[in-house]
Amino acid sequence: MGTRFLPATKATAKEMMPVVDKPLIQYAVEEALAAGCDRLIFISGRGKRAIADHFDVAFELEKELERRGKEQLLDEVRNIVPQGVSTAFLRQPYPLGLGHAVLMARDVVGDQPFAVLLADDLILARRPVLTQMVEQYNRYHAAILAIQEVPPEETNKYGIIRSKAWEDRVHQVSGIVEKPAPDHAPSTLGVVGRYILPARIFDYLEGLPSGSGGEIQLTDGIAALLNERQVLGYEFEGRRFDCGDKFGYLQATIEFGLRHHAVGKQLAEYLHQLATGGICSYVADEPKPIPFPKAKTKTRAA
Repeated sequence: MGTRFLPATKATAKEMMPVVDKPLIQYAVEEALAAGCDRLIFISGRGKRAIADHFDVAFELEKELERRGKEQLLDEVRNIVPQGVSTAFLRQPYPLGLGHAVLMARDVVGDQPFAVLLADDLILARRPVLTQMVEQYNRYHAAILAIQEVPPEETNKYGIIRSKAWEDRVHQVSGIVEKPAPDHAPSTLGVVGRYILPARIFDYLEGLPSGSGGEIQLTDGIAALLNERQVLGYEFEGRRFDCGDKFGYLQATIEFGLRHHAVGKQLAEYLHQLATGGICSYVADEPKPIPFPKAKTKTRAA
């Protein structure tokens, strides 16, 4: 529900919040396309129709851009989803957890291996992270989880794996726990929002009871999958930003902004001025926001 970004997310899906000039969900789609995915399945909830609209044809907008001769913008809008790539939009009626959301895609996925990407996790990498993971999948033909070292005091924010190092950046997973307290965590290797999974996972998700937080957890499905199949953790190359968190979102905006072809140089100059005091004096002199007055309430005599 994007409560950490209220009131911005009161009427806007958090996945549609922009980082520079693209919504978070579009970065996830571009990563999937770069890895060779040709079918995109969006699992969303109530109030997120803007996601489907974003990936739909905007006929009036395209005609207007064409009339104005804005060919570059027209090309960007038309190719958000390239030709030859299909989309399916499914609605999760209740917030029953990530495992339940993934299970909803069963009929569309069929019996093929598939990838899961969570748009909240935006990752800046020389090579897209899902591309790195597909390479590992093609090598080992096993389920692949994207993992990274997390601060010991933050294990209660992640699925945490128990594993042994196997090869460079690759770990053989022997157990996984959803959001354990720091003193009960089996390691400090946390799973972030990228997975490659076999269709077999659906069988385990279908029979799961509610887990942590009263939700059907994908982590629990993976733990069950471990009983019969190999699961690997891959320490990806790249820097992950938690865009479900205000500070992580601001970090991502700055980092991606600095690399943007149109505004990167200006932003770098601005940040340099800010850091060296050229702008800070103006900030200090700005008046503080005036709070809205509280509404007066009428009392009635008893």
